[in-house]
Amino acid sequence: MQEPSPPPEAPADQARPVTSSAEPVRKVAGLASDANWERATLEKLAFATLHEQRLARRWRNGLRMAWLMFLMVMAWTLFSRDVSPAATSSAHTAMVEISGEIVSDSPASAEAVNASLKAAFEDQGALAVVLLINSPGGSPVQAGIINQEIQRLKAKHGKPVYAVVEEACASAAYYVAVAADQIFVDKASIVGGIGVLMDGFGFSGLMNRLGIERRLLTAGENKGWLDPFSPMNDRQRAFAQTMLDQIHQQFIEAVKAGRGDRLKANNETFSGLFWSGQQAVEQGLADQLGSLEFVAREIVKAEEIMDYTRRDNVAERLAKRFGASVGEVMLRSLQAGPVLR
Repeated sequence: MQEPSPPPEAPADQARPVTSSAEPVRKVAGLASDANWERATLEKLAFATLHEQRLARRWRNGLRMAWLMFLMVMAWTLFSRDVSPAATSSAHTAMVEISGEIVSDSPASAEAVNASLKAAFEDQGALAVVLLINSPGGSPVQAGIINQEIQRLKAKHGKPVYAVVEEACASAAYYVAVAADQIFVDKASIVGGIGVLMDGFGFSGLMNRLGIERRLLTAGENKGWLDPFSPMNDRQRAFAQTMLDQIHQQFIEAVKAGRGDRLKANNETFSGLFWSGQQAVEQGLADQLGSLEFVAREIVKAEEIMDYTRRDNVAERLAKRFGASVGEVMLRSLQAGPVLR
């Protein structure tokens, strides 16, 4: 019996494509993988954002804590300012330093020096108060206030006051020194300068030669008489000289009252000249040569020296600088309008 022949094979170009059952699975898996990747990316971004927010919050909290600590330290230092040592029962020599220019808003201002003097006089252990002076001068107003306060405190507490000069004690500094009972100097110290000055520059002639016109508007005939770009007439010059002579006479009277019969005045004593310490002793402007240690040991008889000088601490200096900066900004904002000065 003849076996049936197999059916003829289809041509190669007419062959059916074979579809694998795994292909849909792979597509589904690819879609799932893409979804997982996007989800993972979103999760990473979310966690990174959350981490950054936490870091920013921690930074803000840390910065706030730092400012809080800074303000607490500043408040503590302001209320525990370095003015004077605590009152003590042991005998000692109280020292108040007057260094630098005697002007307001300086370590040698009347406010600072008088606060130091008050603390020194009120300490029962202080047998005497010594002014340690190293100053070229300054404001006659500030010096006059200190001079009067020294006299008041001496009368109230009955303690002697001595002035010890280091390098210089001239002009307003000498105005302060004459309130002391005795003045001690080094032989090379600079002492004197009993005079008053008002200085400045005048550019009116130069401006005329350069063809520059000064436009200064004032309400008041003499309001701009100290303007360096405007000429000064004879009447204004005489007015300024009268004012200086009056202040000079106040200075002279303070020197005479403080030095008394010890002063050997001559034609040059009140001329504004200054002398060495040795010459000052010879002319009665000072009493004798001596240092701070000499006065404490030999005059006061208390070798222990306590410093009552009021000094600004770090917090006060920062506060003053901040205040000055704010004031400067406000001043600039006001300079556009008319100014009363």
